[in-house]
Amino acid sequence: MGGSLRAGQVFRYASGKDPSPPTLDGYANFHHVTHSPGLKRALLESGINGMAKVSAVDGERRPVILVRSSPWKAGTEQTPWHDVFDMDNGHVRYFGDHKAGITAAPGSTTGNAALLEAFNGHQAPTPEERASATPLLLFRAVSRNGKPKGHVEFCGLGIVERAERLVQWGGREHTTFTNYVYDIALIDLTAEDDEVSWEWIHTRRDKTATAAQTLDLAPLAWREWVKHGNSALPRLRRRVARAKVSKVRDQRPTAGSSEAADLETVYRRFDGRKHDFEALASAVAARVMRGSGHSYVEGWLTRRSGDGGADFVGRLDLGSGLAGTSLVVLGQAKCIKPDSLVSAEQIARVVARLRRGWIGVYVTTGAYSEPAQMEMVEDQYPIVLINGMNLVRELRSMARDDHGGDLPACIDHILSGQETAVTSRRPEEILLE
Repeated sequence: MGGSLRAGQVFRYASGKDPSPPTLDGYANFHHVTHSPGLKRALLESGINGMAKVSAVDGERRPVILVRSSPWKAGTEQTPWHDVFDMDNGHVRYFGDHKAGITAAPGSTTGNAALLEAFNGHQAPTPEERASATPLLLFRAVSRNGKPKGHVEFCGLGIVERAERLVQWGGREHTTFTNYVYDIALIDLTAEDDEVSWEWIHTRRDKTATAAQTLDLAPLAWREWVKHGNSALPRLRRRVARAKVSKVRDQRPTAGSSEAADLETVYRRFDGRKHDFEALASAVAARVMRGSGHSYVEGWLTRRSGDGGADFVGRLDLGSGLAGTSLVVLGQAKCIKPDSLVSAEQIARVVARLRRGWIGVYVTTGAYSEPAQMEMVEDQYPIVLINGMNLVRELRSMARDDHGGDLPACIDHILSGQETAVTSRRPEEILLE
C-alpha cells in the first residue's frame, strides 16, 4: 500500500498511471507510491486536485488535496501568474484556478472551492475540528531530459494561512479577472526524515477510521498543529536551517557520565585562565580540521590585549600548486560554565572580523543557543562551532592516542609550548609561512 513522499524527491508521473513498477526511467513511480488498493488513483491532472470526500463514522472529511504548480506555464495566456515556492523557509504562494473568460464566481471553480473549504478547516478553533482538516500535499512540475512534462517534485505538507482575492490580467483578450491567491505554510517534517507516509492518506480515506485515529499516522508537526492551532505555525514551519541546528541538550554530555566529569574538570582548570584555554582551543581546532581530511597549520595565539576578537590563528590548505589555495582561520575561545550558552551576538562579533578568504572557528566549554545556530546557517556564516561535548571528546581522543588515556597529561603537553606561540602578528601573515 503506497510508500513515502520525501521533500525534494522527483517522481515520474507517467500518462499510463500504472502503479505496478516501483520505478520508471530511473525515478520513483508516483502512482506506485500513492497507490491505495481498491480505491481511485491519486491524480495531478489539474493544478488543484481535491480527493473525493469520504463519509466517515465521525463525519465527512476530504482525505487530501494534491496541489501541483507548473512553472513552465507561468506567464502564458492560460496561466499568467507565477507561483512562488520557498521551500527553505516553508512558504508557498499559490494562485487559484479561476481564469480569464470564466463567468462563474472566482470561489466557485473546482480548485478554488476545494482550497477555500480547506482554508476554513485550517482556521478551525478547536483540536477536534482541526483533526478533520484537509492536508495539502504540494508538488511542482520539473523538466527532465529536456521535457517539461512527466516529472514532479514533492515540495511538502501544507496548511493554508491566508486566502486573498485579487485582480489579475491575462487571457487572449488581455482583460482583468478576479482570482484567489493562497499563502501556504509548509510544515516541518524533520521528525520523519522529511517524508510523508502515504499510509496516513490511505487511512484518511478509510470511512471506518475516525479523524482522531488517523492522527496516529500523521507527521509530528501536523499533530502539534492539530493540538495547538495556527499559533504554533512559527515553530512548526519547515526551515531547512532547522535541520542543521543541534538542540542544546545534544551539545552537552549526559549528566553523571565520565564525559560530563571531564568537561567539568576542564572548565575548573581553565576558568579565569583565558590564555591557557586559548592554547587548548587552538590544539582542539587543529585536530577537528585535520580530522575532516584537510591540511591544517597551527599558527599562533594573539596577545592578551588588543586581539580584536581573535584568540588564535591557523591556516587551512586546500589542494596544491596552481590547483590549491589557503584560507586564514581566525579562532575564538570561550571558557564558560558547561551549562552556559553562546549567543548569536558573540558569534557575530567573530564573523565581523573575517575578511574574504577567511573562516572562523569558535571553541567553548558551553553550548550554542539555537537562535545563534539558526542565524549562522541562514546567513551562511563561514564559521565552525565546537561545543563543550565536542571539546571534551577530542581531548579524550588525544589523550588515548598519545598519553595512554591520561587527560591531565595531555592538557599539560598542550600547554607546555604555548608561550613561544604568542605573538602580535597580523592574521594574514599566516599565508606567508
